[in-house]
Amino acid sequence: MTGAPPVRVLVVDDQRLIREGIASLLGIQPGIEVVGTAADGREAVDLAVALAPDVILMDVRMPGMDGMEAVAAVRRRAPACRVVMLTTFDDEQYVVQALRSGASGYLLKDLPPAELADAVRLSHAGVTQLDPAAAARLVAALDRPAGTTGGAAGGALTSREAEVLRLVARGATNREIAARLFLSEGTVKNHISRILGRLGLRDRTQAAIYARDHDLL
Repeated sequence: MTGAPPVRVLVVDDQRLIREGIASLLGIQPGIEVVGTAADGREAVDLAVALAPDVILMDVRMPGMDGMEAVAAVRRRAPACRVVMLTTFDDEQYVVQALRSGASGYLLKDLPPAELADAVRLSHAGVTQLDPAAAARLVAALDRPAGTTGGAAGGALTSREAEVLRLVARGATNREIAARLFLSEGTVKNHISRILGRLGLRDRTQAAIYARDHDLL
């Protein structure tokens, strides 16, 4: 190890247990110093200005000022801070929006602590960090014409959501979908919740019927 100062990190997440858990896990990693935590985007921007952290780990979806708004605000008010999104969502729309807003990376919360610490160090060194699943979503978005996939009826869904919907319609459980698509079960649950909400459906049975009726299988 060199005598370089530790990378100063601010952790931002609206869920206290997750926020404090990430801070505790990072705080014991060599070369990392957690200088603060924030519960929403507005508090994150204020602390970025006050504490001048090297790296901010920012959740995407938060009440009030969400992560996307906060990234843009941090880039304006504390441009030396590098912001890495840390979330459960690998939605390509979020990935693209985060990078356009000025984020220096996009990671998923199922990273082991040591890998997360490595990502923080690399981000501080100027290396953009993308989770493999997020990178795949980004490549899919860049390769595809404007708009989303899934046919006319499924156009409200992202390509990943369309994949999840097909597997739901084929009777796959959350665990089976997670294994098939290399996701965590929590991420699969989030995808299914968004699918039901976007399509105005009540449950998995309605989702399966919708997929069948709209030729999404």
